[in-house]
Amino acid sequence: MKLIRNQGADTVLNAWQAAGHAVSPQKLALATSNLSLFGLQEAWTDLNSTAQRQLIIPADLGALGLFGDEVDRTRRGRLNLPLLARRFAQWLEGTEVRFAAGPVPQSLIALHGQGGAQVFAGQCALTTEGLGSVPGNPLALIQASSSPEEAGLLAAWFEALWGAFPARPEVKQALLAHLRELAQPNVPDRLYHAVLYGVFKDLGGELDEERIVRSGTGIKETEVWKKLFRFQRDGVIGVIDKLERLGGCIVADSVGLGKTFTALAVIKYYELRNDRVLVLAPKRLRDNWTLYKANDVRNPLAADRLHYDVLNHTDLSRERGQSGEIDLAHVNWGNYDLVVIDESHNFRNKAAVNTRVTRYSRLMEQIIQSGVKTRVLMLSATPVNNRLADLKNQIAFVTEGEDDALATHGISSVEGTTRRAQLQFNAWQRLPEEERTPAKLTEMLGFDYFRLLDLLTIARSRKHIVRYYGTADTGKFPERLPPVNVKAGVDRRGQFPAIQDINTEIRKLSLAAYAPMKYLLSGKQEEYERRYLTRMDQSKYGKVFRQSDREQNLIHLLRVNLLKRMESAVHSFMLTLERQLADVERTIARLDAFDLRQADAPDISEPSIEDLAEDDPILETQGVGREVKVLLADMDRRRWRQDLEEDRSRLTALWENARQVLPAQDEKLALLRQVIESKLRQPLNAGNRKVIVFTAFADTAKYLYGQLADWALKEHGLHAALVTGSGSNRSTLPGLRTDLAGILTAFSPRSKGRPAELSGEGELDLLIATDCISEGQNLQDCDLLVNYDIHWNPVRIIQRFGRIDRIGSPNDRIQLVNFWPNMELDEYINLESRVSGRMMLLDISATGEENLIETQAGNVMNDLEYRRKQLLQLQSAVVDIEDLSSGLSLTDLTLNDFRVDLTTYLAGHPGEAERFDALPPAVFAPVFADAQIPSGTLFCLKAVTERSLKAARDYPLSPHYLIHVGEDGAALLPPTQAKHALDRLRKLCAGQERDPEAERQFDRLTRGGERMEVLQKQLSAALTAITGKAEERAAASLFSLGGTQTGKGSAAGLKDFEVVAYLAILPASGGKA
Repeated sequence: MKLIRNQGADTVLNAWQAAGHAVSPQKLALATSNLSLFGLQEAWTDLNSTAQRQLIIPADLGALGLFGDEVDRTRRGRLNLPLLARRFAQWLEGTEVRFAAGPVPQSLIALHGQGGAQVFAGQCALTTEGLGSVPGNPLALIQASSSPEEAGLLAAWFEALWGAFPARPEVKQALLAHLRELAQPNVPDRLYHAVLYGVFKDLGGELDEERIVRSGTGIKETEVWKKLFRFQRDGVIGVIDKLERLGGCIVADSVGLGKTFTALAVIKYYELRNDRVLVLAPKRLRDNWTLYKANDVRNPLAADRLHYDVLNHTDLSRERGQSGEIDLAHVNWGNYDLVVIDESHNFRNKAAVNTRVTRYSRLMEQIIQSGVKTRVLMLSATPVNNRLADLKNQIAFVTEGEDDALATHGISSVEGTTRRAQLQFNAWQRLPEEERTPAKLTEMLGFDYFRLLDLLTIARSRKHIVRYYGTADTGKFPERLPPVNVKAGVDRRGQFPAIQDINTEIRKLSLAAYAPMKYLLSGKQEEYERRYLTRMDQSKYGKVFRQSDREQNLIHLLRVNLLKRMESAVHSFMLTLERQLADVERTIARLDAFDLRQADAPDISEPSIEDLAEDDPILETQGVGREVKVLLADMDRRRWRQDLEEDRSRLTALWENARQVLPAQDEKLALLRQVIESKLRQPLNAGNRKVIVFTAFADTAKYLYGQLADWALKEHGLHAALVTGSGSNRSTLPGLRTDLAGILTAFSPRSKGRPAELSGEGELDLLIATDCISEGQNLQDCDLLVNYDIHWNPVRIIQRFGRIDRIGSPNDRIQLVNFWPNMELDEYINLESRVSGRMMLLDISATGEENLIETQAGNVMNDLEYRRKQLLQLQSAVVDIEDLSSGLSLTDLTLNDFRVDLTTYLAGHPGEAERFDALPPAVFAPVFADAQIPSGTLFCLKAVTERSLKAARDYPLSPHYLIHVGEDGAALLPPTQAKHALDRLRKLCAGQERDPEAERQFDRLTRGGERMEVLQKQLSAALTAITGKAEERAAASLFSLGGTQTGKGSAAGLKDFEVVAYLAILPASGGKA
């Protein structure tokens, strides 16, 4: 016997080839426990050297190792597995096969011919390692016969095996069927879901509805579940999954997609588990929540008997008193299993105010950190804003303040992740406008921030719902007609001063009554600053906030308020002037009384502010101010009086101008009447007479109701209502309850599900409201919405419109009417910015939703241009909020809907998960490109070595990469654009069957898999996009037979990655692959 070392030139493959020349074989006998397509490829000529072939392999086909092992990774990268499978199937059809019940004891290759016999036995399986094509085990024992006797003994051993093992034709047919399947392209829909399965199996968080939603709870039999659309049910499953795995979730669905009902279903699920639930809502939205737990005929969920507690956000700052039925002095704060926070962005900032307990600290310390384990569900259209780091304060509710709580999910530090993201966001904002794209921001933010958002948020936009779910289940969105823009003056007679002149007077106001600290004597200022100093959270602000700063900010707001009220309605402007005049008069009277007292008793010493308690009665008699008290003795009273008297003079002059404009001369009011009458003459939708008028101010709303209610009823038979959120609701409908639910149900009875027994209440057709109902209300019975004043934040305009612009609307068309000041837009914006002294801007947010922040530093000109573009956009079209912003939407970052896709698919295909686990590498499907997605190849690669896994930590789908490479080798979507790559994969594949024409074209272009060079070059480009230019030459060389192997010290290359799948995107008009 001769030993073969299987190293260098002394390999089984070389010896086999030499024996073939010597023996001229007529029969080939093979026994092997392992058989790879790449081993067969190496020995292809020798395997076909004779027509008589016998093969013994294990009956367990899964143990064969058809796709090789890690040493064959570069061969798998040649993307020719289908070709090899087809060849092996053809070879196998002409080969006799016997199947061993277990592993074959040892491998054997026997050649019988005219020149005698040659037999190889031992560890010489039909694999690249067994044949010596790649380095193998140096201790492997392989023998070659060196005499006819030795060949005869080994051949006899094979014959004994052959006789002992059955033919089992059904197993051979199963193997042939498997090989033929490997040779075929995949169904695109299956390839898409196979990629999702691989990604989410490694990424974690795959959704399993039965695992997540305990069937025993009965949630699917509840009224709230039955009312949910499919996308909402999928959202509920995603929320419960995050609550159970992570302890918290942020739902950031867009306006009009029913976040409230999604949350109610989650609440019901936990109530069915006997968990105690608390809902925290802004006071203006409280009634949205209390109705659904009330024993009220207007409650569409009454049968579910929801029994959660409801508190206002502001209740967290109170120690005693009642909030609804709850006595705040005796609340067991630590006994809530689930807390739902509506408008959770109100808790973005946790800045401490001296030693006082803030809302944030009460929520964190007494509810979340104490008592039972508390899960937190946050509802917000704006959890992320220009200060990306603010997200960490909301996430802290989930992690109970532990910065490393998400370390097992790839986030070693929440604070570090958000801080790095903020630095990158700042850098992105400094880029030239043409480079400042969402795609660039996604690339810059980095994986850990992406991962953080994907872990904890669910965010869907209306476009997203239409794209992923269609409208068969939900109904359509109504057509948005172009907005009507009305430029209104103030006085029909033209006697009221121009808005620019009014603004000049407003800017001259000192508003001294609201800034007593400004008039402190120089020697007293330090005492007051010590007393009223507010220490802000150092991690956020790194500074203190002085009372004098606070007063100056208040002055800015008061000036803005005056201008905005004049824009809104001259009547509101007049009322505000009256109130400010009254404040000035009261302050001057206090000065007069103090000076008189001083004149009567000049020798009495005055107390120091530092010697007085906050509730000392001296502060009431000798001080001014509401929350912040200032002793009059410590003030420069002469200077203060001068400014107060000047304010009085200017305010009086403004008030005189305003009071001259009576309702009959109110030009804006007259134009509003015309808008309503025009709608009644030419309805947008047959029989629909409903109109909503929104205003930012309660004074304006009351004024409009007073002027329109009787007119609408007498002239047009319309019943009207007023909703202000301040307890002064009114209605012309006799007998109608004027609580919020009563009025809104009468105005939009179909969307509110009004029961038949209340139909006798009648209907309201004209609703005048403030922003107390601009969120969280479905009023889609209405088809015309009027913005009587333009909110400084354009998002509020769109949020208002979201009351009627909703999925499933009964209206075919809807209309937005915007009232603007009678001036050019640029002039209007400059006016606003001058009076406020600071800019308000909108940027990155949840689904692209509202994100209102103050920018105290930065390029003001850029901010002005940004605001101008937004408002100009709104004058020509009603846009989605996510389209209003040039920043980033959370829907660009979260992957929850792909998880839902996978969950739905697996539920409809039992056993498919196991079949996905057994898929070969480099599965593929050819499809045609479309108008939005260019041709090329979309690769899914997986990092598999320690080196590549370490590098992959910086990528969104780690350890997977999705890369779209164009025909020319350019990376059309780099690895950082994972979400967009999944979007493209879904668009081209989801729901798609095999396309015979695409397959024929792909077959022609690759010559049946013989010519894969173009695809291999594209794969090389994909690897270059991952590993960098340093690997480009080495990666390209790996595709040649026997190509270079990357060494241990080189950059990660093909040997470090598996090709999981690829989508060949062919030009629709033909061309190269």
